[in-house]
Amino acid sequence: MEVEIGRVTHYYNHLNVAVLRLTGSLKLGDKIHILGHSTDVIERVASMEVERHPIVWVKPGDDVAIKVVEPVHEHDIVYRITEESIEPHLA
Repeated sequence: MEVEIGRVTHYYNHLNVAVLRLTGSLKLGDKIHILGHSTDVIERVASMEVERHPIVWVKPGDDVAIKVVEPVHEHDIVYRITEESIEPHLA
């Protein structure tokens, strides 16, 4: 399941860094999906900074810079992918 947690506000292609304005929380290791008109990227958050300081967790309302593996664009929507527990089907 995917939950919208923010949008891309800037992308620095020479650094492969996207700045996100968050409406939800995000932490290192979270799996995210960045989706836009010409963007469709799924990756795990491996590096985050707030005001050039490394951080492990951010809350709604924060602006955070993250390292990305592929180019993204301003206004792309960011989703956190949540792992749903799958219960075994009983016969």
